[in-house]
Amino acid sequence: MRLLYNSVLTLAASILLLASCSSKPKTDAKGGPDAWDGKPFNTKGILDYNPKNGDKRIDAFMQNLHKTRGFNGNVLVAKHGKIIYENAIGWADYMRRDSLKINSKFELASVSKTMTGTAIMQLWERGKIKLDQDVRDFFPDFPYEGVTIRLLLTHRSGMMNYVYFTDDLYRKQHLNQRKGITNAEEMALIAKYKPARFNKPNVRFLYNNSNFMVLGSIIEKVSGMSYADYMKQNIFIPAGMKNTAVYSKAVYDKIPVDVVGHDRGTWKYSVAQNFLDGPVGDKGIYSTVGDLLIFDRALRAGRLLKQATMDSAYVPRNPPIHGHFSYGYGWRTFNAPGQQVIYHTGWWHGFRHIYLRDMKNDITIVLLSNLVNGSLLKLDDLFNIVGMPVVRKSAYKGNGDTSED
Repeated sequence: MRLLYNSVLTLAASILLLASCSSKPKTDAKGGPDAWDGKPFNTKGILDYNPKNGDKRIDAFMQNLHKTRGFNGNVLVAKHGKIIYENAIGWADYMRRDSLKINSKFELASVSKTMTGTAIMQLWERGKIKLDQDVRDFFPDFPYEGVTIRLLLTHRSGMMNYVYFTDDLYRKQHLNQRKGITNAEEMALIAKYKPARFNKPNVRFLYNNSNFMVLGSIIEKVSGMSYADYMKQNIFIPAGMKNTAVYSKAVYDKIPVDVVGHDRGTWKYSVAQNFLDGPVGDKGIYSTVGDLLIFDRALRAGRLLKQATMDSAYVPRNPPIHGHFSYGYGWRTFNAPGQQVIYHTGWWHGFRHIYLRDMKNDITIVLLSNLVNGSLLKLDDLFNIVGMPVVRKSAYKGNGDTSED
């Protein structure tokens, strides 16, 4: 009898162990996953595209944008997750006469903020942080009172722009401008010198890179991982973004990509990375047009966050500009009756981009450029071709009517 009793106990224990090993990841009270289950998002078929079937109207528009407005870069347009047009147009590095390829990696500049915001909302879902938690909870020497994670996400912290402060400091003290500084070193500089802020927290919307550099620093502090490792393990791999990575000059002497940024709208001014390419979170993610489509699909599928969390991130958190435009948690927003476009722009060291996600019509547009000029301000015809609102602030009057100019 004792032998039978022991056998039953052993069998029961084995069943419990098997059940625990095969169970789904735990969720906290807010429903977010505590741990990734190790199965990447299924990206099969997302990047399938036959140029012969590409939208000829979009191709004509892009070729004209290249010839008349100097657009140089990669473009992808998708409807309902299917690519209807993609192309690589122009040079990756003009000095070497290297042509762009569709999988060329671009420094995403401020488009990186969309992914930093997603990472912050992951940590919130998992109960690791609170949105109204003060930065001083993580960095006691932080010199500004009343700055919360929520205010950083919405650009309402009132902070100065660390880019200008650090650039001025390095020039005055003749510091090494080739070696990138880390987020931790940047936070230490801010704590030491206490640069004057622009205004008090939560007074008004004031877009600047400091907000998301600090958020990147919080990700590192809370996770105990580098920003690059956290993003790889919790964003890029789960989403199936195989051509996306974080590259910081604090880690790499030379950023390992072939696309060179060119400033001032001319090929004469190629931009070499320097110490300001060290801090990440506000920038520092390198990716492709295809991986940005995959990011869009992974978000829509709830692969990275619960839908309710994403809906919260898309809510306009600032007074609207021209009746339509605002900012949520890491996303710029366009809202009109029956229309919602979530997007972000990017502009940094010779790169200029726009990444748009039409939530109603399920349209994704990605334009990544390594020649800074005004070409991305001339996209009205593209928006009309694909059937989405014109996402341009000067296209609307304050009451929301289309402008005549």
